[in-house]
Amino acid sequence: MRVDDRAARSDFESWMAAKQGRLLRTAYLLTGDVHAAEDLVQTALAKLYLAWDRVSDAPSIDAYARKILVNEHTSTWRRLWRHREVVSDTSAHDVPVRGEEYDGVSDALWSAVRSLPDRQRAVVVLRYYEQLSEKEAAEALGISVGTVKSQASRALTALRTRLGDSSWDRDDLTGWEAHR
Repeated sequence: MRVDDRAARSDFESWMAAKQGRLLRTAYLLTGDVHAAEDLVQTALAKLYLAWDRVSDAPSIDAYARKILVNEHTSTWRRLWRHREVVSDTSAHDVPVRGEEYDGVSDALWSAVRSLPDRQRAVVVLRYYEQLSEKEAAEALGISVGTVKSQASRALTALRTRLGDSSWDRDDLTGWEAHR
């Protein structure tokens, strides 16, 4: 292994150690399933590693990684042959738990978010959890800003209907962690 290769590998490993938890949380919110989230993150990290030489000097590696994550997730729900595997045995450590910064909003909110259609859920996660702008969310999803706006509007209307207008607001969509 060349010195340059070792340095690049070390840079990637350092970046990954710092960012893997956030990617996992975002993937969990996109998929609604811990195991699918782990698979999604592994795929995204593998693709990022293969492109590391080109993107390691980019201004925002995080944005590039998030785009890979979202694109991979989008690919899974666009495939005609998509199927869900049902896990028959789970342990308590795979259940999402409240992070220290969790602000007390009931689990009903995230249950309702997970029940949204895939694209609406992706828009909600990127706009309100990841706090991306409409333009950034549109770029990550490969859709127009207008589509982001309409999907967000539909998602928020559905959440208000399911949860009632006064039980939550958009700021409640922060502070969720999926722990292993």
